[in-house]
Amino acid sequence: MIKSYARPSDAAVATAGARAGADVVRTLYGRQLDRIDKGAGDFATVADVEAEKAILGVIRAARPDDAVLGEEGGQQGAAGSGRQWLVDPLCGTLNYAVGTMLAAVNVALRDGAAAVADPFSGEVFCTDGESAWLRHDGADDAPLAPSSASRLVDVNLDPPFPSAPESRAVELLAHPGFVEGFRPRVVSTTLALAWVAAGRRAAYVTDGEELSGSVHFAAGIAVCRAAGCVVTGIDGAPMGDGARGLVVAADDETHERLMSMTRSRR
Repeated sequence: MIKSYARPSDAAVATAGARAGADVVRTLYGRQLDRIDKGAGDFATVADVEAEKAILGVIRAARPDDAVLGEEGGQQGAAGSGRQWLVDPLCGTLNYAVGTMLAAVNVALRDGAAAVADPFSGEVFCTDGESAWLRHDGADDAPLAPSSASRLVDVNLDPPFPSAPESRAVELLAHPGFVEGFRPRVVSTTLALAWVAAGRRAAYVTDGEELSGSVHFAAGIAVCRAAGCVVTGIDGAPMGDGARGLVVAADDETHERLMSMTRSRR
């Protein structure tokens, strides 16, 4: 929780919210949690719901007049508010439910500050909308520095695939040039987006609809942009122009290589 009497910055609110959600996710990890069916194979758990409540508590205390769009609770607050928070309390629910410690807690102010928390490492990837940094308990903030040196590319293979039956993400994996230059990983959580910003992944690729305003992706996109990553749709179109899917690359060269592989398949 934010305890200072001074008005906290948006970045501080995002970070505190992400940490509050991460505390809940970590506390409930390993327990037998009932699944709340959301249809089409998707589900939530009590951890998703309780983490979102904790995040909302932070936002409401610090920014009572702001609107919130939550993955579990939907739209809340004044519909006409010029400020809206996008909250994904547990990205990687299936990983989490089967005992895999790969999950993210995402909190983002639309077109502003954002934070992505790893509940198990204690790391929080933060941005104030201009710069990006890594915060870890007991350590000084470290600037995020993208790098393609790992050659690891995370590919999200979760449906839906608007480009099906010729999904560009799947086509990319089958391209000979991809095998020569990169190695695929499937983490199945948007924590992988923050890893691109931190230099732990060369790129991240996913199919999908327009994702810049998605509760799942908004925080990761904000952190990556502020860190200096290249962020486009899966066709290379600028985000926010109706571009489908998402490609986040550590640098221009990596982005162009990935784009050339998808274009060569058409």
